[in-house]
Amino acid sequence: MAKKSATGPSGLIVVDKPAGMTSHDVVSKMRWIAGTRKVGHAGTLDPMATGVLILGVNKATKLLTWVVGETKTYTTVMRLGLSTVTDDAEGDITEVASAAAVDTITEDMIAEQVAKLTGAIEQVPSSVSAIKVNGVRSYARVRSGEDVQLDSRPITVHSFEVHSVTPQTVQVERVLQTDEDGAATSTETVTASVLDVAATVTCSAGTYIRALARDLGAALGVGAHLTQLRRTAIGEMSVEDAYSLDALIAGREAEQAVPLLPIEEAARRLFTERLLTATEATDLSNGRRISPSPVTIEHTPASSPNHQQAGSKGGHDKPTTAGISAAFAPDGTLVALIENTRWKREDVATPILVFESGKTFEENPA
Repeated sequence: MAKKSATGPSGLIVVDKPAGMTSHDVVSKMRWIAGTRKVGHAGTLDPMATGVLILGVNKATKLLTWVVGETKTYTTVMRLGLSTVTDDAEGDITEVASAAAVDTITEDMIAEQVAKLTGAIEQVPSSVSAIKVNGVRSYARVRSGEDVQLDSRPITVHSFEVHSVTPQTVQVERVLQTDEDGAATSTETVTASVLDVAATVTCSAGTYIRALARDLGAALGVGAHLTQLRRTAIGEMSVEDAYSLDALIAGREAEQAVPLLPIEEAARRLFTERLLTATEATDLSNGRRISPSPVTIEHTPASSPNHQQAGSKGGHDKPTTAGISAAFAPDGTLVALIENTRWKREDVATPILVFESGKTFEENPA
């Protein structure tokens, strides 16, 4: 049986993900809201995290591969003095630093270690990430009691700005023993001195903010974990562009149109725009190469997936890819994404993603 094609409008929408929901939960809600099964997301947020989650609907799901590669910005609170099995507040506490050790930490010491975690660095992802180890998600292995050691990977922390350092005294349950499945079987209540570090981090795709907290705590000798995490931007799309899930559900119940960012506008935000002739548009629609796009340095969109360095998982800085363009027909239709390449010793623009296949376009559409 032929696969049923998606119906309805296509576009991106920014959702302000609430705490307690998985990214897949939000996708499931959006399928009902938009009335289509063809919905995907760009960049998973943990259940405890809130903020920008970009969803693609219908044809716009094809753009998500590039949205994932965009720079991301987070606001966060990192709690120094306590380590957890998940490097965030959802995991059991495994280590509690002494009050004396925490009291010796100064803001200058924190700033020194933050500087070392800024720029192009190597990062070992959190062991409870979704990275697969021999076909099994790392977090699944950790939750089953396995000690998982992941390989480091290159990332870029563009900025790591500390806003405040607040001392606190908290009571917590520390895990003393676990069973073979990793569940706590023995705990104790302890009083802990901690420092809450409020910060904003702007980083490349593939960066784990939990791992930044973990590494900051390790460098200061007291351990650390995240207590708050909010994503405020992915590329040019910020929380100011976001809709609450409640508002979208209310709109669906009132039979209002979903406020999608049209696929054409989304492509213009991500890539350099190229206006095609009717002949060029027809050629691209039918998989043929055309003359190369002019190279500019004004726009540095997300990299083509084919150009990401092997093993990066999006963790590298985005290379300048002025050769990738969103190609539009004379009538304004987004025909394809095209990339400058070499073919038979000639410079050409090759379609790498076609949105309108097998069509013939007119030079002067009515």
